[in-house]
Amino acid sequence: MRDKLINEMKEVFAGDKKRIRHTLAVLDYAEQIQAVEGGDALVVTAAAILHDIGIHEAERKYGSSAGKYQEIEGPSIAEEILKRYNVADDATRHICRIVGSHHSAKDIDTTEFRIVWDADWLVNIPTDFANADKEKLQKIIDKVFKTRRGRQIAVESFIKKAETKNQ
Repeated sequence: MRDKLINEMKEVFAGDKKRIRHTLAVLDYAEQIQAVEGGDALVVTAAAILHDIGIHEAERKYGSSAGKYQEIEGPSIAEEILKRYNVADDATRHICRIVGSHHSAKDIDTTEFRIVWDADWLVNIPTDFANADKEKLQKIIDKVFKTRRGRQIAVESFIKKAETKNQ
């Protein structure tokens, strides 16, 4: 299933290497976090692969890749893909809720959502906060991370790098 969903994502992204790399990095972190935090592996894997699936449609319809538009467009595309592979209805609903909330965290707080949320943040922090100092990074980590393992990876990846950068 994992490989099939990756191929579907690549097809939707039509050679958009930046977004494909981003998605695969989110998937890698999500799998690392899920190994420690638990949760439904299928839901985590599928949601990580499909979390940004609505981005091109958002750009086409709204001229913007803003998170709110991805959350509008992504779930129906994800649902269509999941139905092709006969993913159970309850899992499909859960995955689509994650896709539809992955920027806003609205109305969802499941283990699987928290894992995908943290994985996406782990990939985005280096570019979104490239010039942040250790204190700013620590505030971001304390504020946004929702899993213990996600927080640990963030501290290991960003705080320790900031400490060595400032030595």
